[in-house]
Amino acid sequence: MPYTPRIVLSVSAIVLASVLSACTVKLAAPEKPITINLNVKIEHEVRVKVEKDLDNLFEENDALF
Repeated sequence: MPYTPRIVLSVSAIVLASVLSACTVKLAAPEKPITINLNVKIEHEVRVKVEKDLDNLFEENDALF
């Protein structure tokens, strides 16, 4: 029994519809806002600056310690 174009098209449409209905894409915003913590970098920069200032102070005034 040869397949008629109408049957092939109908079966193809049913297969395509079933495949596409199985794939769902859901986009949703997160419940909690995204936060980026940059405190570590700022603290590190402050520590480096203080350490450099202390090194300079100790080099200038040897009698401190």
